[in-house]
Amino acid sequence: MASQQDLFAPEPVSLVRDGEGGIRYLPESIAAAVAQRWFEEAFRNIGWLSQQRMMYEREVAVPRLIATFSRDCADLPAPLSEAFEAVRALLGAPFNRVGLNLYRDGNDSVAPHGDKTEKLLPAQPIAIVSLGASRRMSIRPKARGGRTVHVELEPGSCIVMSYASQFTHEHSIPKTPAVTEPRISLAFRCFNG
Repeated sequence: MASQQDLFAPEPVSLVRDGEGGIRYLPESIAAAVAQRWFEEAFRNIGWLSQQRMMYEREVAVPRLIATFSRDCADLPAPLSEAFEAVRALLGAPFNRVGLNLYRDGNDSVAPHGDKTEKLLPAQPIAIVSLGASRRMSIRPKARGGRTVHVELEPGSCIVMSYASQFTHEHSIPKTPAVTEPRISLAFRCFNG
């Protein structure tokens, strides 16, 4: 028999439609207690890196901390092994790489972009699991005149983006100075080879 929570679990929200599933928001994909544990373990166990990037003809600090791991990494930090299995089971995709972003507070961000596709398996999704503070994601079409969609990425939620959507839409996490708590995103991808 289904539990009461299962009967009223939030429905996925379709944000962008395309032939590969588009962009969908899956609230409460990871149980709250598990999402909190993953956040605490990732915050503590990941060797977070600060990077510099050329922008507007000068070198600037990337406004968040980052890390990347392959699924078969011998020293995969907790909780990434568990997270890989959970997201693979949730979506049925052969995710083998995870990129992590630590947004220390609302001043950290990521500019509008589409994921680079040359190393990705075509027709396989990208899944982003949110941990920690809620942050807004903005999704806008690359073609002029389309509507920008905003979604509040809550802890334990997953946003799933099709491979095809990377050619038609950009996504971002804008600065939100009112946010004082950290957020971690786990971006799962299917890499070639």
